[in-house]
Formats: sequence, C-alpha cells, structure tokens
Amino acid sequence: MIENASDCVEVHVTASSRGEAARICSAVVEKRLAAAAQVVAPIESVYWWAGEIRRSDEWLVVMKTTVGRFEQLARRVRELHSYEVPQIVAVALVVGTSDYLEWIRRETSPDFGE
Repeated sequence: MIENASDCVEVHVTASSRGEAARICSAVVEKRLAAAAQVVAPIESVYWWAGEIRRSDEWLVVMKTTVGRFEQLARRVRELHSYEVPQIVAVALVVGTSDYLEWIRRETSPDFGE
C-alpha cells in the first residue's frame, strides 16, 4: 500500500496575486503537467532582491507532478508568471500510498486519453 515515490514531486511556486496563482493552477492541470494544484492563502515572503531585503504578500501554489513533467511545467509557469525570476522548485516525495502515486502518474501522462 505504501511505495517509493522517487518519480513524483511537489512543485512550489509563489505568485504575486490570487488571480495569477489561479491562472497558473488552471493552465498546468488543463495540460496535464500537474495532477492537482492548490492555492494556499496569502503568505508573507521576506527575501533579497536587487541588493536589498524586500517583503511581499504572495500566494503559494502547490502542484503534484512527476519528475518527467517538471521541465514542461516549469516552462509553462514561466510563460504565465509576472516575476523576472519566479520561484519554481520541486520537493521530492519520499513515499506515498500506491493509489495516490499512481493517480499522479496517470493524470500527468502525456498519453492520457489517447
């Protein structure tokens, strides 16, 4: 029931607005680049940019996908994103339930429905 999840990842992206986050979610799920995407309520980010510390309210997008789809997903996020250097990072999933991991793989398959 539990299996190694080495081919599955959770991708985190921060967005400047709820609308931008929603557009990113819809676009990547529609193209099967992610099996699911969640928008997390506003977060406060503190970071270095242009030589100074900045603070911003941002929206966190969390997406479930496979390592094989990450590059295409990152490319699509960049096309939709307003930031010069958006956060697009994948966090490895170590283990998960077999049925959930299979669902991620199936829903992100480029051949799904063909």
